[in-house]
Amino acid sequence: MTLIKSISGIRGTIGGAVGDNLTPQDIVRFTTGYAQWLSQRTQGRRLRVVVGRDARLSGEMVCNLVHGTLMGCGIDVIDVGLCTTPGVEMAVIRKKADGGIIITASHNPRQWNALKLLNERGEFLSDAEGKAVIALAEESGYRFPEVDDLGCVVESASFDDEHIDCVLALPLVDAEAVRKRGFRVIVDAVNSVGGIVIPRLLERLGVEVVPLNCEPTGDFAHNPEPIAENLTQIMEAVRNGNADMGIVVDPDVDRLAFVCENGELFGEEYTLVSVADYVLSVTPGNTVSNLSSTRALRDVTEKRGGVYSAAAVGEVNVVAKMKEVGAVIGGEGNGGVIYPALHYGRDALVGVALFLSHLAHSGKTMTELRAMYPAYFMSKGKITLKQGMDVKKILAAMKEAYKDEKITDIDGVKIDFADSWVHMRSSNTEPIIRVYSEAHDQESADRMTQRFIGEIEHVASGC
Repeated sequence: MTLIKSISGIRGTIGGAVGDNLTPQDIVRFTTGYAQWLSQRTQGRRLRVVVGRDARLSGEMVCNLVHGTLMGCGIDVIDVGLCTTPGVEMAVIRKKADGGIIITASHNPRQWNALKLLNERGEFLSDAEGKAVIALAEESGYRFPEVDDLGCVVESASFDDEHIDCVLALPLVDAEAVRKRGFRVIVDAVNSVGGIVIPRLLERLGVEVVPLNCEPTGDFAHNPEPIAENLTQIMEAVRNGNADMGIVVDPDVDRLAFVCENGELFGEEYTLVSVADYVLSVTPGNTVSNLSSTRALRDVTEKRGGVYSAAAVGEVNVVAKMKEVGAVIGGEGNGGVIYPALHYGRDALVGVALFLSHLAHSGKTMTELRAMYPAYFMSKGKITLKQGMDVKKILAAMKEAYKDEKITDIDGVKIDFADSWVHMRSSNTEPIIRVYSEAHDQESADRMTQRFIGEIEHVASGC
């Protein structure tokens, strides 16, 4: 079964049986549920919803269905076309829309797509709100508006330049300092919308851009998740191309990874750490990341005099925690930077601009900058869910087995040891249990991940 309804939206593989995959009927059903939810909140007022998509192969088909369904529900559409996830989020805010739908499966492979649903603040729906949408989608008897009350496309234009303008207007983005450094950067946008917007941003910062997989065909050049095993092409290109660095984004441009001048990865976890260090050096304050993120953010925050807090995995959870503690910067260790001075959403554009400003001010190379930060090593594993596996029961057993250690259970089970940690949780986006570990060396982290995978499998066999 590859239709997943979660805090990350409605996500599934294209084609197949209704209810088991993301079929045209499912797209219409869940879009209608979202339309009903919006209408209930606004008591009959004429609504406007921003719709944008990444470049994946099924995007046009899904987008047409979403447009038609919203109009059939009496909602006007603001079409921003090929657009990043943060771009759609910002468009909702700037255009004072009532919500937004982003058509993207983020880092998932080409056969996947999804509906990511936004509220009037350009933020993802809460868990309770998402469940309300799903409940409405599964009801029957909805009465659609008659012909005189149908919606229409009220605006159709790219939002990319406006998004870039907003990023460049931020006080901490120092375009002049970046321009003076004369950076040469290779960009891998995995043949999606990042290939349009990231080079455009860099050119306005005075950076020489070497594009790699930047044609927005949707035919991904490699597995789109920006992790080491998928990035050998750009690592080699940077190593052999006399470049200062490489920039990698996922298909919807909310995750960001860097490659050092020697072709080695800067570390996806350290995208947020380095950007936060720069922001905190100018605007001291608190930070937030999710439970599966590196301890290095905590270390950098405390060094700068701030307080670090952890949230459950999921952008909406991180945003809620950031608002609660008044964080000046936050995000997720998967390369997601959330900078409230711009908006409350993971945004690779603001991540790029702030990082380059930091690098330019430091006068350092990428490897020299990376060496400034605490050395932690992460290992990421997963267990594919099999029929009959009771995830809650499995995780409860793991919690009981380690009850004498420091346990956090707001999202799965995280066990903090003195010099390492392991986090076990059910994925929001795939039918798997994720097992992440971190330690002071890679061998120890890998060993811990494999140990806990083995323990989980042993517990599962007895459930």
